[in-house]
Amino acid sequence: MDIIKIAEAFDFKGDVLSAKEFGSGHINSTFIADCGENKYVIQRINDNVFKDVDGLMNNVFSVTDYLKNIIGKSGGDSERETLNFIRTKDGKKYFSTPDGFFRAYLFVKNSVCFDSADTPELFKKSGAAFGRFQKMLGDFPAETLTETIPHFHDTYYRFENEFLPALEKADSKIKEECKSEIEFIKSRSDRMKKITSLIEKGEIPLRVTHNDTKLNNVLFDEKTGESLAVIDLDTVMPGSALYDFGDSIRFGASSAAEDEADLTKVNFSLEYFKVYTEGFLSEAGDILTKAEKENLAFSAILMTLECGMRFLTDYLNGNVYFKVDYPEHNLIRAKNQLKLVSDMEKSLSKTKEIVNEI
Repeated sequence: MDIIKIAEAFDFKGDVLSAKEFGSGHINSTFIADCGENKYVIQRINDNVFKDVDGLMNNVFSVTDYLKNIIGKSGGDSERETLNFIRTKDGKKYFSTPDGFFRAYLFVKNSVCFDSADTPELFKKSGAAFGRFQKMLGDFPAETLTETIPHFHDTYYRFENEFLPALEKADSKIKEECKSEIEFIKSRSDRMKKITSLIEKGEIPLRVTHNDTKLNNVLFDEKTGESLAVIDLDTVMPGSALYDFGDSIRFGASSAAEDEADLTKVNFSLEYFKVYTEGFLSEAGDILTKAEKENLAFSAILMTLECGMRFLTDYLNGNVYFKVDYPEHNLIRAKNQLKLVSDMEKSLSKTKEIVNEI
């Protein structure tokens, strides 16, 4: 694979001086092209995960073009506050080669990412970033986007079409080993339809959702420490703002990593829930409906339950989806997430109160 030749296919400003591998992403291979005044990120799209490359690239171009217009009208810096995707020299949204599909965007200068929220203030800033993302896209016609991964956060669909079939096929010894986790999930199946039902009834709106709202998908200004832009837009799809909020809480308001085996170390942090909610609602509060706000606390439970169920499904299937470091890795992850669900359920009245106060 000649990455220089691939880089030269894009309409970059200046000649390509060098191109080298960059970052440690698990999905797409990433490179940096140096063109002197500017640097550009080049990524090989993983078409095993994202089979509809046209749909994916139409989504990211539509959303980022819309964001650039909104940012420009408000007097912001559209080269730093959203990703700027670059077309090929013949005007295409990505470049096709025998080695795969490649896309490119402008590297955001003087920016930094963080892998973990070591302080409440940092987590609050990430909440503001994702809240601002929702606010800027509040009037975007979400129904025009392609659902690049169908049923991604349809929790009951995953229960009925993935978890139950995996349970049916699993070895009896494995089912006995995780009997309590299986019962935990099955006993909560009735609440899995809540958000999708609200969308279907029109009680909460369909919105543009990011669907991967981890802290390291926010760029921060290297000098000021303030959030700049939301990145990694591959999973941008139509959905609910509740998905993004809930998954952020799942990931960031836990006292331990999602594969911590000692469940006494896995606890839900009300402090981190509160600061993230403050950040998120400081930006998105004006556009969210009453029904959305009423379900913010519940969404954290649902997204964590969904994640735990996906880990357990993969364990029952023989660890075929998530990368594992040892045979019981997915079972440990499932136990971890379900412990977090239990903590969140016990704190639900408090988290609802926090949302109401904010």
